[in-house]
Amino acid sequence: MENLGYSPDQKMSADLPLAPKRKVNVFRKYMAAMLLLAPLLLFILAFFVVPMIYVFYLSFIEVEGLDVSNASYSIGNYLTFFTDPYFLRSLWMTIKVSVYAVIIALILGYPIALTMAKSSARVRGYLTLLVASPLLISVVVRNFGWYLLLVPNGVIDQFLMGIGITDSPLKLLFSVPGVVIGLANSFLPFMVLSIATSLYNIDPSLEKASSIIGASPLRTFFTVTLPLSLPGVVAGIVLVFSMSMSSYVTPALMGGANVPVLPIVIYEQINTLFRWTFGSAISYILLGVTLISVTIFSRIFERKFKEVFR
Repeated sequence: MENLGYSPDQKMSADLPLAPKRKVNVFRKYMAAMLLLAPLLLFILAFFVVPMIYVFYLSFIEVEGLDVSNASYSIGNYLTFFTDPYFLRSLWMTIKVSVYAVIIALILGYPIALTMAKSSARVRGYLTLLVASPLLISVVVRNFGWYLLLVPNGVIDQFLMGIGITDSPLKLLFSVPGVVIGLANSFLPFMVLSIATSLYNIDPSLEKASSIIGASPLRTFFTVTLPLSLPGVVAGIVLVFSMSMSSYVTPALMGGANVPVLPIVIYEQINTLFRWTFGSAISYILLGVTLISVTIFSRIFERKFKEVFR
């Protein structure tokens, strides 16, 4: 009665056809997903992967002037970069400006993100809209706004001289401080939103428990809130640093020739001096330095705070 008249062998043979059906269903599911992703994958392949491979190929071609008939394959472009003090200073300038922008964005962004996390849902929505609203405006327009503020004898100079902080106009435009201000302003929303996302996920009962056992608000922040928000802090730092390293518009408008960061150097090599292959090599050096810096930084934090980054 329990087997309903079927022998064990008959039951096994009755179950066998189900396996191919399951495989067919799984195959159809993956095929449907691949067909949906195919247009996007083809777009990425055609307009990102192939150009990147071609630029990498160009970086190993060494040309004497504009005569391509004597082109040869070598690592000469990379050797030229690392043996020329001008390009090494440009690399250091790019890293320094990006780090300064990260520090300012972190100092300004964390209090804003913390305020958003402590606010009610309605206020949080308004604050999120205010933080994200600059992203709706072109970065060129925002930089021109800062250009007018930082110009010699502009609004900021007149204000500082009016209250007696300075006696003469400050050199903020076409300098490192001007570029740092522009970069920090451009990428501050990314820092705020990254940190706020981590703060939203912190259980409020942890902070209440910390206060119950006698911890002050400041100690609660440094022992509970800050460590648990480190994934968002690291994500914000990586975003701001990466975008600052590759930014061209802001350094060009706010720094000009006085702040020769690598994106500006690459533009000059390709569009002004027509050194396509050397400019390609510099672009990959910039990409490599950015990836190595971000990877080392992320790994250090992930190893030091394993419990938070699980």
